[in-house]
Amino acid sequence: MTAQIRDAVRPFTCESLTALLPPTTRLLGLGEPTHRVEAFPELRNELFRHLVQHEGYRSIALETDCLAALVADAHVTRGEGDFEDAMKRGFSHDWDTIAANRDLVAWMRAYNQGRPPAGRLHLYGMDGPLEITGAASPRPALTALYDYLAAHLDLPWSRDELDELLRKDELWTNPAAMMDPAQSIGRTPDAEDLRLIADDLHTLLAANAPLLMDATSRDDWWRADLHARTLSGLLRYHAGMADPGPARMNTLLSLRDTMMASNLDAIVRREARRGPTLVFAHNGHLQRDRSSMRMRDLHTEWWSAGAIVSSHLGDRYAVVASNFGRRGSDVPGPDTLEGMLAGLPDDRVVADPARLAGVLDRTPVRRVPADHTYASLDPSALTRADALVFLKEIS
Repeated sequence: MTAQIRDAVRPFTCESLTALLPPTTRLLGLGEPTHRVEAFPELRNELFRHLVQHEGYRSIALETDCLAALVADAHVTRGEGDFEDAMKRGFSHDWDTIAANRDLVAWMRAYNQGRPPAGRLHLYGMDGPLEITGAASPRPALTALYDYLAAHLDLPWSRDELDELLRKDELWTNPAAMMDPAQSIGRTPDAEDLRLIADDLHTLLAANAPLLMDATSRDDWWRADLHARTLSGLLRYHAGMADPGPARMNTLLSLRDTMMASNLDAIVRREARRGPTLVFAHNGHLQRDRSSMRMRDLHTEWWSAGAIVSSHLGDRYAVVASNFGRRGSDVPGPDTLEGMLAGLPDDRVVADPARLAGVLDRTPVRRVPADHTYASLDPSALTRADALVFLKEIS
């Protein structure tokens, strides 16, 4: 079996990976099977440097808060703030502690120095302002959008009226609301009023785009639109948190990936004249198939951000899944795809999924994860990826 598999794989190089991608690619998803394993963001950095230097890529999107990432992007593009501040405020989920993320920001800043604005690299966040324990207050997004519009348009609301509807931020960020819908204020009358206002503000932003872009800039308008999309997404998410029904968790997971897909669509549009974008996130967010999760007796399924974006972009979206063999005492069984790939001599390989599926003489069984942080490869969905990167062992 190993001999046949060798026909579908090559030792990993950036060139061997990009050779498998369609030439129409404008958004390239590189997935990781688990978070906080340095080998995967290190591989991402290696690939991104190659894409920038040889393939015309000028941006990267990470699985981090889209609003926080504005701080990191301001540092790498314009040198605003110092490095430590950009890392601390520019990343959510404690991603600033990942060494490869620090290396990425430092390299992007060094690359951009001395280059004209049109040629500088941009760093984006694809996620909403969401954490495992809950969601952020909508105040920062609403305030930024309101102030941008109020500087050029007569608005029917005052800041004081909006502050009264927002109430205290602690009511929005209450961690108890994640497990108890009754603790959420997402469906109170004030929250419902805010959702209507958010929709009206977004409509005003779109309807007055010519005036606003002329008075400010296309970049300023884009950032205002990001705040508008984030505001509406956050208010929908908080409303979902307040739902006591059985579909509550499924709704929240779906809303998060929908926000991710919306952000990716906007990034692709903004970067259309500059070059393709690399996006790095969990395999489950970038795959072209439905995502699923089992939590105790609850099984949930929802469309991933990759599936949504793929439906919009078609062959302009490509996705590369990554996975691994051994991790300490966790060794894949020989009848799993990971076990079969682990029998190869190379530490890192890149596989053509279609060719790999064609040479297998039996359908592999799906690997049972050693813990909940890891998502194994689904052999039945193998050909839905454009390429597969496999690491024989991780620490």
